Amino acid sequence: MADPIRVVQPPEWPRPRGYANGVITAGGGERILYVAGMVGWKTLGDSPEGVFDTDDLGEQFAIALDNVLAVVRAAGGAPSHVARMTVYVTDLEAYRRSTATIGRAWRERLGRHYPAMALVGVAGLLEPGAKVEIEATCVLPAAAGSPP
Repeated sequence: MADPIRVVQPPEWPRPRGYANGVITAGGGERILYVAGMVGWKTLGDSPEGVFDTDDLGEQFAIALDNVLAVVRAAGGAPSHVARMTVYVTDLEAYRRSTATIGRAWRERLGRHYPAMALVGVAGLLEPGAKVEIEATCVLPAAAGSPP
């Protein structure tokens, strides 16, 4: 019997240390994908650490959302498969000031698809320089060739 839990790793990304970028459950029907918290950095080479190109919360949100969607696509999913999302921000007022940038980034990536969401203000995030972290849960269609 195949392992019911499989790690999802975008092929061009370095392997993280101490966590998985995504984990998907395998069963007879839909598959559930759990996407780890993604920050607004870009990965480089073989290093599991990335680089923050900006310290602007709205711009980091857009990059973090791109990173979430890269894991979703690596699992064979699409943005419309995102069912739940939690967004952690280090500055709620900066988030409020960035809503136009965040809204534009959302529409460009997810259109009018709005999953169940929570926004949480936090004192800090693990990665120095991170202003936002996004985690998601997705419901993906059954894999080709799997029983109904």
